[in-house]
Amino acid sequence: MLWGAHPFAVEAVQVVTDRAELGARLGLTAAVLAGAYVFTAFLDGRVDDFVAKRENITDHQAEITFRLLQMTLYVGALVTALGIWRVNLSGLLIGAGFAGIVLGMAARQTLGAVIAGFVLMFARPFEIGDWVKIGDNHGIVTDITIVNTRIQTFDGEYVMLPNDYVGSEEVVNRSRKGRLRLHVEVGVDYTTDVDNAIEVAEEALKDVEDVLTVPQPQVVLKSFGDSAVVLDLRFWIDKPSARRKWRAQTAVISQVHEAFREAGITIPFPQRELSARDGGTGVRIPDQYGSSGGGGE
Repeated sequence: MLWGAHPFAVEAVQVVTDRAELGARLGLTAAVLAGAYVFTAFLDGRVDDFVAKRENITDHQAEITFRLLQMTLYVGALVTALGIWRVNLSGLLIGAGFAGIVLGMAARQTLGAVIAGFVLMFARPFEIGDWVKIGDNHGIVTDITIVNTRIQTFDGEYVMLPNDYVGSEEVVNRSRKGRLRLHVEVGVDYTTDVDNAIEVAEEALKDVEDVLTVPQPQVVLKSFGDSAVVLDLRFWIDKPSARRKWRAQTAVISQVHEAFREAGITIPFPQRELSARDGGTGVRIPDQYGSSGGGGE
């Protein structure tokens, strides 16, 4: 009877052993995954502490760094769990390689935007809240993600720009240095003393509240216009924004216009001078433009 019970005893021991091994694998897998989850929370705190000590790292860059570390940790935990269950990773890696090639070909534009997003995160040509010009788009940066950048235009519209487009276009950051130079052009009559006009305009600029005194405003001769000598008024504003820009330009135009009026400096209307060659028939003015209703030469 003992000899007959031997196979059953061996089978029972094998079942117990298999169940114990299964339980151990389950427990170890759960411990690895739970440990990875707990360690990510610890890692998040360490990244926050690291960023708090360094002013040159933005919160968004810190978030991206944490997500990369978190992804790396989760992938490592998954590979460890598969190893616990003795899964052959070679075939899995080969399949993942082919899948990666197919996915890369199908989503190359999205992947290009993701790669460009990482470049933008660490190159930092602009930050959230900056006033930028990207291609033909002007506005305030409201969000930067891995895939796209969102700006709010001065018409209140939100524009989503793929990061690969942002990386390929010229980016002008008008907020980076905390100040912006503006230009206003004004023409004066050819008979005007331009030195006096420049002096009057410079004094008018000093009376505008939004215009910085350092750097000092400048007024320079720019060109000979069709009807006027063109002056270029150059001045700076701080904390540049669309509202401050238009407010400063409006104040400058109003102040200079009033100063020129008080100084007797004429801002001419567009003019045309008509002449005729000697021996010609002259220039005939239509009747509706004549002073007495008749034609004239």
